[in-house]
Amino acid sequence: MELEAAKPIEEQEKERPHLGLVCMTFSEEVRFRTITRTRYLKLSEEEQKGTLRDLYSDNLRRLFTALDYCEQHAIKLYRLSSALFPMSDEDLGTSVLLEMKDELAKVGERANRNGMRIVIHPDQFVVLNSDTLRVIETSIKILEKFALQLDLMNLPRTNWTVMMIHGGKSNKSDLLVETILSLPENVRSRLAFENDEYAYSAAQILDVCHRAKVPMVFDLHHFVVNEKLDSYEHPSVGEMLKAAQTTWPVPEWQLVHISNGKESFNDRRHSGFITVVPSVLKDAPWIEVEAKNKEQAIEQLRADWPLAD
Repeated sequence: MELEAAKPIEEQEKERPHLGLVCMTFSEEVRFRTITRTRYLKLSEEEQKGTLRDLYSDNLRRLFTALDYCEQHAIKLYRLSSALFPMSDEDLGTSVLLEMKDELAKVGERANRNGMRIVIHPDQFVVLNSDTLRVIETSIKILEKFALQLDLMNLPRTNWTVMMIHGGKSNKSDLLVETILSLPENVRSRLAFENDEYAYSAAQILDVCHRAKVPMVFDLHHFVVNEKLDSYEHPSVGEMLKAAQTTWPVPEWQLVHISNGKESFNDRRHSGFITVVPSVLKDAPWIEVEAKNKEQAIEQLRADWPLAD
C-alpha cells in the first residue's frame, strides 16, 4: 500500500518516532473480557466478588499477553483499555484490585525494564466542567479509579504515564481549569487533555493546558476536522504541534494522535490504515496510531514511512 505524498521527509539525526498500539490487536491475539452492569447487578454480593476476581485475573493475564506482543514487535507505547477492570470504581471492585497488588505491580516493573510507555484514555463520561456537580464528582471518582490502577501497577506519577481526556462541556474553560487544579496529586500529575472535533478546538485546549499546567495531546485528525482544513500540510498543523509541545515539561515525552478519515479527508470516523502521513510527524516523538486495523496499521506504517519505529 503506497502512502500519499506529503512533503519530502528529510533524514533525521534524532531518535525515530515511536508508534503506539491502542488497547488491543485487530486479530484475536489481544482481547479483554468484560461484564455489563445489568448482568453484574443481578448477582449476589458473593457472586459479584467471585466474578470480579475471575475477570480481573483473566484480564491481567491478557494484559501480560499484550505486553508480550508489544515486546515481540518492538512497540514501545501501549494504551491500556479503560475497560480492563470493570466496576473497579465501586468499593467491592477496589477491594478485589487491592488483593491483586503484587501481580499488578509486575506490570510497571516489566514496562520499566523494557522501556515501554503505558498510557490510558478514560471513557467519554469524564466531564470535569459539567453543569451538574454530581457529574463532576462522578468524573473525579472515575479518574481516581484509573489513578489507583496505575499506582498499583507501579507506573510513575508523571507525564510519562498520561491519562488523557477531552475538554468536556464547551465554553466552560474556567470551571475546567478550576477543577483540574483541585484534583488529587496522583490524578493531576498524570492528566493530559486532547483537542476534539467540536467542543474544544486545539487552541482552546492549549489555553486550558497552559493555565492548568497539564500537557496537551495533539490529535492531528481532530484538528483538521475542527478547522475544516483540506490537508495535513496546512502551516497551522505544524504550528499547533510545536505549540502543544510547550505544554510538556519533558518535550521528548510529547504524545500525539494520528488517524485518517474513513470515507473522506474530513470524515471524523477512523480509517483502517494510515494512508496520508503528515510531514510534521517527523517531529513527534510518541505517536498513537488510531486506525481500525491497529497492529496491521502499525506494520504498514513502519513499512511505508521510513521514520517510523
